[in-house]
Amino acid sequence: MPASSPPPSPPPSPPPSTTGHAILGLLGLRSWTTYELAKQVQRSLRWFWPRAERKLYDEPKRLVSAGLAHASQESTGKRPRTVYSTTDAGRAALRDWLDEPPAPRTTEFEAMVKVFFADAGTLDQLRTTLERIATEAEERLAEVTELAEIWLAEPAFPERAHLGAIGLALVKGQEEAVLQWATWARGQVDEWAATDDPGHWDPDVVFRRLARG
Repeated sequence: MPASSPPPSPPPSPPPSTTGHAILGLLGLRSWTTYELAKQVQRSLRWFWPRAERKLYDEPKRLVSAGLAHASQESTGKRPRTVYSTTDAGRAALRDWLDEPPAPRTTEFEAMVKVFFADAGTLDQLRTTLERIATEAEERLAEVTELAEIWLAEPAFPERAHLGAIGLALVKGQEEAVLQWATWARGQVDEWAATDDPGHWDPDVVFRRLARG
């Protein structure tokens, strides 16, 4: 009787996404529950990788399935909880990923989509959108200030303060630029007759300034 063929090997796990690598980075700092990971993402990754929040409850499980993370069951009182930690393979995967060229920068900014298509609506709608952009930038700048004060008073990972400092400096610069632009744009829009009629306002003045760099 012929020997049976061995079962086919399972397909290799796909490499982690950027979000997966970001979670591996956090797991390399310490072990976390999913709730603790969510809080840490709120304090850090959401400023430049907000999609990590949307995938936070699925990604650690994928990392465990791929052998890049370990899940252990603990309990706090009568409540069970899962604690995730990295593995040697996870640390190696993160190191290898750091050597790869990053994907081109992308920006998701829904309010700017509304500005781009503002000629389908009214000046009041456009002004409101610009005001909301400015308000959000002011609120985010206040958050940046608070984060900097927290770092100075009681940094969570003092050995990584240098990385937090250069990252937060970029975030502040971006929010300052958005606030400055929104304030400028509101003044320009006030000169328009309608969203589809800028009146005597000359866009070429702006284009020439931008073309000169």
